[in-house]
Amino acid sequence: MLILPSRRQFLTGLGAAVGVAGTTGAYGFGIEPLHRLVVTRYAPSIPAWANGPSLRIAVLADFHICEPFMPFDRVVQIVDATNALRPDLVLMLGDYPAGKVAWRKLPLADFARLVEGLRAPLGTYSILGNHDWWDDEATQLAVGGTPRVRKILEARGIPVLENDVIRLTKDGKPFWLAGLGDQEPFEHRPISIADLPGTLAKVTDDAPVLMMAHEPKIFPWVSERVALTLSGHTHGGQVRIFGRSPAIRPVAGHDLAYGHRVIDGRHIIVSGGFGVSRIPVRFGVPPEIVMVELGQSAPDATTS
Repeated sequence: MLILPSRRQFLTGLGAAVGVAGTTGAYGFGIEPLHRLVVTRYAPSIPAWANGPSLRIAVLADFHICEPFMPFDRVVQIVDATNALRPDLVLMLGDYPAGKVAWRKLPLADFARLVEGLRAPLGTYSILGNHDWWDDEATQLAVGGTPRVRKILEARGIPVLENDVIRLTKDGKPFWLAGLGDQEPFEHRPISIADLPGTLAKVTDDAPVLMMAHEPKIFPWVSERVALTLSGHTHGGQVRIFGRSPAIRPVAGHDLAYGHRVIDGRHIIVSGGFGVSRIPVRFGVPPEIVMVELGQSAPDATTS
């Protein structure tokens, strides 16, 4: 027999549901994106890194600087927290300006001055993301354009790798750092400037390769020559529930929304990044500094 709730029970239940929804919304809008900052650590065992050095990599993705969601005091907090981790290498994975979600945009030159304070013995390197192009109207006209944020970062001593590589050495052991051009630099136009074959062709010996690729969607086509691909872009879906990111579609049948994934023996780590885009909400995927430890024995994937 079906027992219907009384009017009082119905209204009480409705009020509770609205209260929970309101509390959840307040948290997702005002707490998680603005005030939380976690360190997510990965120590993957990667056969292709067997001859590489012991390396601690801080990965910073998707700042999307703006007020009120990523003000400069928040950037300072991220820089200080990153330096406290004492990484060997810092990698910035693109999307420095905010998108349409910004209530007030902030000067990229001031942002570059702050991230110039990042400290690592092997240096800080970066790539560009789609918003670095979309924010710069001058580069919307031709693929050959150069987004101003690239010039601003490089003026502060932070190289931007675009379909390029650099050979680095730690403890006498070499490795290659590669950076791809962005895969969707023109909004609403299916154009990619990522040159995966051309980039890897610049690797001239058998030292292991780290690949920076802003969007993870290219990963199914990254060869096993690359030991580890590092990506951002997705923000972990911004809303992540029960280990799923409903807003992010699979790529070639693979879930590349967030975290460490292994496909056919090839490894990728997708950072949830810091900022917000499209909607100013984060829930279940707090802003994070990703610390990757290669050549270590620590357990994979811990958050603090």
